[in-house]
Amino acid sequence: QIVKAVVVGDQAVGKSSLLQRFCYNTFKSDYKCTIGVDFEIEQFQILNKLLKVQFWDTAGQERFKCIAASYYRGSKAVIVVFDMSSIQSLMNAKQWASEAYNEGHEPSSSNGDARRSEGPLLFLVGTKRDLVVNNTWKEVEALAVTVAKEIRAELWIVSSLTGCERVNDFFFRLAAMLLENSMKNALLVKQVIHSEFATDMISQIRKFSNLFIFLYDSQ
Repeated sequence: QIVKAVVVGDQAVGKSSLLQRFCYNTFKSDYKCTIGVDFEIEQFQILNKLLKVQFWDTAGQERFKCIAASYYRGSKAVIVVFDMSSIQSLMNAKQWASEAYNEGHEPSSSNGDARRSEGPLLFLVGTKRDLVVNNTWKEVEALAVTVAKEIRAELWIVSSLTGCERVNDFFFRLAAMLLENSMKNALLVKQVIHSEFATDMISQIRKFSNLFIFLYDSQ
């Protein structure tokens, strides 16, 4: 089974660089825009459970928005990426999230956690932290927290240029939360969601995902 995760956001915010840093631990300084959509498949081993995630790296150009709606269908996670040095890309993140919801993925909770009983997990990821000067950092950070609350997303801030540690933490948390939701759905089908074994396994996976947490508490 392959779980689908869609990466969206404005052009040149660092969507492809984010995936390149995690999948290959590389950073390419020469910018090449994505045409349509690219794909990456990664395997995660979590508590002896194997999860495969197919990441859809989508184009941010306006001319591709007419086909972007189809990308959301069947997705279990939506990663909305913005550039920390571009306030406009952060404000546009609200529109990207809205488009995901319009494809039938309405949020089912408003507690500031990406984890929901229905619809995809939603994350707001700020890139290019290294480009933000210190005197504007707090302003951008505060605005990002506000936007994350507004769209009911979990907020992460990373830098694909300076290293992969925080990038890896984000993707492993994403994978653990996807595995938790996948197991919940499977157990619901079997009607054993409230069994002692099921409750214990889901609890262990949630504890694992929390090892990587780096969100701004919006509860």
